[in-house]
Formats: sequence, C-alpha cells, structure tokens
Amino acid sequence: MNDICKPSEKSSGTPFDMLQKLKRNQVRRDSGRYAIIASQYNAKYVDSMLAAALKELHSACVKSVKVIRVPGAFEIPVVAARLTLERSDYSAVICLGVIIRGETTHAAHIATSITDRLGEIAVNTGIPVIHEVLLLESAIQARKRCLSKHFNRGTEAAMTAIKMHQVLSDLDSDK
Repeated sequence: MNDICKPSEKSSGTPFDMLQKLKRNQVRRDSGRYAIIASQYNAKYVDSMLAAALKELHSACVKSVKVIRVPGAFEIPVVAARLTLERSDYSAVICLGVIIRGETTHAAHIATSITDRLGEIAVNTGIPVIHEVLLLESAIQARKRCLSKHFNRGTEAAMTAIKMHQVLSDLDSDK
C-alpha cells in the first residue's frame, strides 16, 4: 500500500474520511460573473448543492449568478458549451448533478461522457467549468456529500469556481 492510500492516524479507514471540512476563509471577495447549471434529476440532493453554492457565491459578493436547470445530468454539457461559447464573460460555470449507480453500467457511461465533455469545454474555451456531477454508489453517499453542512459539494464547487477565477485573473495580470 502506498502512502496516498494509507488512512491517517485520525482516520477510521472508511471512504468518508476523504471528505474534509470546508475552509471558507481561503476564498477572497469576488466580483465575477458565474453560471450554475443544475440537474433536476435527484432534486433532493442537487437542490441542496445548489442552495449551498448560491449561499457561498453570495457571501463572496459575486457580481451575478445565472442559474439554469436542466432535466438530467447528461444535459449539463450542452448547456455549459452554449454558455461558454456564446458568452466569454463568465468567470466560471459550475455544474451540479447527482447520478446514483444502479444495477447496470448506464450511470458509469453517463458520468464518463459528462466528465469528458466538461473537461473539453473548459480547455477549449479557457473558462473554468467546475465539475460537481457526482457518480455515487448509494443514497447514503448522496446524503453525506450533498445534504451535510460540513461536506456539501455545492459549497466546495462555488469555492473552487471563485479560486479558479482568481487564478486566471492573476495570470491575466501577469501579462
């Protein structure tokens, strides 16, 4: 077992030990423009991630946030592509969805396609596309990652979007 896979001394050895408490003080105030694309499927979990992301963005005093709801996670990349290709003034696009694995490989195919497309969109447009379309094994995992105040992936997605805007702004100012 390499060091990366070894549980820490404080760890109980469960997969949930990878979840870390969020550190909000690392994010500066931001006046950027953001878009959030959120799936309507698995709404209980996605709605919680969306609320957490909006709360984090508003607490950072962002200039504006556009929220677009799509039927399912598979539809997220086409909207992300449209937003980033037609409007290059977004600081970042946050993508929120929850896919819970079933008895077939369908969920894995959907998740792989989404991951590939979102990565391509970010690289091709230069606009950060924050990928929080989660492929999970169970509703228990979804509750842990989406409904918890300490580990909500929506908050984490918003923090990442703001940090990426800051990184790219710093790169632009170095020119």
